[in-house]
Amino acid sequence: MTSERLDASVRGRVQGVGYRVFALREAMGLGLAGWVANQVDGSVRIVAEGPRPDLEALLARLREGPPGGWVDDVLTRWEPARGLEGTFRIESRHHRGD
Repeated sequence: MTSERLDASVRGRVQGVGYRVFALREAMGLGLAGWVANQVDGSVRIVAEGPRPDLEALLARLREGPPGGWVDDVLTRWEPARGLEGTFRIESRHHRGD
């Protein structure tokens, strides 16, 4: 199956509520590569690569979010995969992309 890339920015109460750990668990459970990072504007950005059905499953979970937070909006962009390697990870600071 062909891999794709999901680039999502999640807005709402998503910092300080465990959202990055939530996204990490969900993405790792689906076997996706990529990263999650807090952004300076208060959003959380997720970049993940893998099969489209797995990315869509991740997106559905990202729209729900963890207990204690809430999601107002998820801005998404779909692209061809760029070949991210390794497992999914948390970036500790604002990530400018890869």
